[in-house]
Amino acid sequence: MTKICSLTEKINGGNNLLFNELYGTDKTVLKEQAERYEGLMNDFQKAYGTDDVQLFSSPGRTEIGGNHTDHNHGRVLAGAVNLDNIAVAAPNGTNIIRIKSTGYPEFQVDISELVIDEANFYTSSSLVKGICAKMKENGYEIGGFDACIDGRVPKGSGLSSSASFEVLVGAIVSELFNDGKMSAVENAIIGQWSENNYFGKPCGLMDQTACSVGGLITIDFKDPANPVVKEVDFDFVSTGFSLVITDVGGGHDDAASQAEYASLPTEMKSVAAELGATVLREVTWPQIVEKIPEIRKKTGDRAILRAYHFHGDNQRVADQVAALENNDFQSFLKMVVESGYSSFMYNQNIYDIVHKDEQVVSLALALSEMVLKGSGAWRVHGGGFGGTIQAFVPKEKLDEYVKTLEHVYGEGKCHKLFIRSKGAVKLEF
Repeated sequence: MTKICSLTEKINGGNNLLFNELYGTDKTVLKEQAERYEGLMNDFQKAYGTDDVQLFSSPGRTEIGGNHTDHNHGRVLAGAVNLDNIAVAAPNGTNIIRIKSTGYPEFQVDISELVIDEANFYTSSSLVKGICAKMKENGYEIGGFDACIDGRVPKGSGLSSSASFEVLVGAIVSELFNDGKMSAVENAIIGQWSENNYFGKPCGLMDQTACSVGGLITIDFKDPANPVVKEVDFDFVSTGFSLVITDVGGGHDDAASQAEYASLPTEMKSVAAELGATVLREVTWPQIVEKIPEIRKKTGDRAILRAYHFHGDNQRVADQVAALENNDFQSFLKMVVESGYSSFMYNQNIYDIVHKDEQVVSLALALSEMVLKGSGAWRVHGGGFGGTIQAFVPKEKLDEYVKTLEHVYGEGKCHKLFIRSKGAVKLEF
């Protein structure tokens, strides 16, 4: 633990090497981040009465390749971004976890009782309880702590605010009670397990892994208990392109929309089941084609189209990684567009058929094509049905692109990002 005054001195108004890694070199941004941490530390001291703390940061993530492939044990290409959730935390010597997030009331979790409570699904407290339950099951120490959290990963943005929160909590428990012994990959697996079992959402493992590990990585989930994580050596900055994530809004939290999202992994797995497998990674597309007349009677046509998308995007990830490693950026961009078209036509996660008149993603993709066709790339980003789109924009079109999209979706909705090297970490100055 470190005194707040000492941490403030080390932050040095943002003038430190660690902040350069996390937030870049813009002096205005660095100063704002320094003020953010200092304000959160002051909030913590006022709320919990101690100035012995640790600082943590957990990034959001951008999915670059592989849309809805992870939950069927496929490949993805992803990167940690420079929008993050940060925390000031300290153990409190009890069995109660108290968390105060900026803009929200404090919630508490009693870790002396860790059973699943379905009445508490879809809450932050359920995620925290699930993480503690799985860490304890895996042999780690758990304990009560106090934390103030400031989130800058926009919710519903496709940048995985929930996964960032999950691995942030995992990192806090690992550092406060286990000397940081838990690996980044295990932290991700535990976060996903909690989201599946305690939160009630059947997500894959990509989001948590990208947020926890950091950098630009490709992940192969063929064995999801032991995902193969490989760093990809490519310098996006040198291309002169900006990675722009645009928050287009939309999306619904009602039961019908939740069912739409859940249908994606369920339908993919239903096709695999007709061939005696559990997930699509275990079967080939030619095997599916041979049995389409029988399969479609059981699963319907949309499930087969989604299986086609899975196999196309799963191979595309390997091809995208090869293109980047061979410094063939133009081929990479072409495959980004191909992935986007496949998501729209076959995976069908661009708009919610329950709310079919609201097609914010579809419109954003059309506007992106209008500006970038022949010079950049664009696709849906994340889960779909609302949220965000992703674009690789050449510098000569950046102003036009941002102006066009923000004209429709609002000022400040375009986020110009970079890939940061660190995942969920305790800050060590």
